[in-house]
Amino acid sequence: MNLYLRLLKYVRPYLFKVGVALACTALAAAGNLYVPWIIKDVIDDVLTAKDMVMLNWIAGGIIIIFLLRGIFFYGQTYLMAFIGQRVIIDIREALYRHLQRLSLTYFETRRTGAIMSYITNDVAALQTALVESVVEMFTESVILIGSIVAMFVLHWKLALLTFVTLPLVFQAINIFGRKLRHAGRVMQERAADITSVLQETVLAVRVIKSFVREDYEIERFGRENYNNFRAQMKTSQLMATLTPLIEFLAAIGVTVIIWYGGREVIVGNLTSGALIAFLIYVVNLSNPIKRLSRVYGAIQRAMAAAQRVFDVLDTEPDIQDMPGAAALPPIKGEVAFRNVTFEYKPGEPALIDISLTAEPGQMVAIVGPSGAGKTTIANLIPRFYDPTAGYIAIDGTDIKTVTLASLRQQIGIVPQETMLFNGTVYENILYGDLDAPQEAVIAAARAANADNFIREMPLGYETQIGERGTKISGGQRQRIAIARAILKNPRVLILDEATSALDTESEALVQEALDKLMVGRTSFVIAHRLSTVQRADVILVMERGRIVESGPHAQLVRAGGLYSKLYQVQFESRAEVPANEV
Repeated sequence: MNLYLRLLKYVRPYLFKVGVALACTALAAAGNLYVPWIIKDVIDDVLTAKDMVMLNWIAGGIIIIFLLRGIFFYGQTYLMAFIGQRVIIDIREALYRHLQRLSLTYFETRRTGAIMSYITNDVAALQTALVESVVEMFTESVILIGSIVAMFVLHWKLALLTFVTLPLVFQAINIFGRKLRHAGRVMQERAADITSVLQETVLAVRVIKSFVREDYEIERFGRENYNNFRAQMKTSQLMATLTPLIEFLAAIGVTVIIWYGGREVIVGNLTSGALIAFLIYVVNLSNPIKRLSRVYGAIQRAMAAAQRVFDVLDTEPDIQDMPGAAALPPIKGEVAFRNVTFEYKPGEPALIDISLTAEPGQMVAIVGPSGAGKTTIANLIPRFYDPTAGYIAIDGTDIKTVTLASLRQQIGIVPQETMLFNGTVYENILYGDLDAPQEAVIAAARAANADNFIREMPLGYETQIGERGTKISGGQRQRIAIARAILKNPRVLILDEATSALDTESEALVQEALDKLMVGRTSFVIAHRLSTVQRADVILVMERGRIVESGPHAQLVRAGGLYSKLYQVQFESRAEVPANEV
């Protein structure tokens, strides 16, 4: 009930439409309640008294009632569909908005397909609870209450006898409702598993085909599909058990009514028309109970989806603005780490007591073996994570004390794996500054050595580049990403292996673009290829989460430490390449 009440809060903006829709629902349901009374009058007044005038009135009344019922039914159906769709849109937008504000940790600890399932499968399941189920529940409740009132009017003793079986019915509904809710949650989880496998296989299609693992993936998908089938069948089994059980209990009540009601007619305490009308109301009573049990089951399944949605909405971001956080003013670009320690998992430090200072406009290179903590340093600057100990300051201001938006707005990142969006070249560059004029976009592309190849495309800047930029080469994707960063015009720049995946020709073009991008900016360059960092003002050499060496290239080579060994290994590796392959 708490979940459902929380869900109904999203209906609050549409209360007037809800009121009109429920009024239409009640009036449409009232048409069904009038039919048994008409049959009573036909039997007791028209057929017995042979009253043609009454027959004409009844015939006319039936036509008018069902005409009005059709109008009210249209109003109920249209309005509830409108309300349901609007509420679903509101919930989906609220969920997406909240996901956008969650920290990186949330996404790194959950499968992408499961997150997608929250917005697709789970939110869609809520529509059942908010539209079809609400309409049916209200309709059947009106018919149920109206039938009970009519039954007491017709014969109160017979009505009391009818309700002997009701406690058994409600107990059965309650027991099965709990089981259906659990089964519904499992069903939503199995649907999320299917979405996860599908998402993984679509993104990794090149890997699958290169390893010839199509049959393996088909088998893996088949297992998840079968698990989903079992969850669906468990729910169907519960529903298939609940409905006949309710019907059997209702049949006991009908049998008692027929026996006692027939006796009352025989002794003259009840008319034949009243007994038939009473039996029709009993049917009207049993059908709503049966349908309400089905609706209750559907709502319980939907509540399982609601629980998953609200679990996401209740998740607080690990990284968020502190109370009273101020906007970071335009910065010069001094970045300082002071005794920074960071742990992804408690007791497993990725960084240990890191202290460094990058002066405005300096190029700081970070090198070292894989797993040394290079990317972790880069992730702490824009507050993708917060240090476990120590602090980071920009221009002397602790970055925890400023708003995330004002901090990240002044930091540019060019990663190794460039993520472009499914749209045009122009739209992807404009992502760096949505308010930038066209001239600025083109200027950024020129600075990134991208203007020439863009203009050679069929539609130039309006060329569609496909999902993740799959229609263009890796070097072209990287230069568009650099143009995007140039347009953003950040004071602090982070380059995370920006050229490592490129061929020699593309690397030269991208490196030239990066050189232009770094001018006048504080730059942190993470690289495995030491040839790309030799011009750095300071090179930080990392090993096992610590800075073990620092200084310019020539000094570190002469020192004979880890950097010198790494450089010698790369130098010898290149020296062994035949001249015709260099």
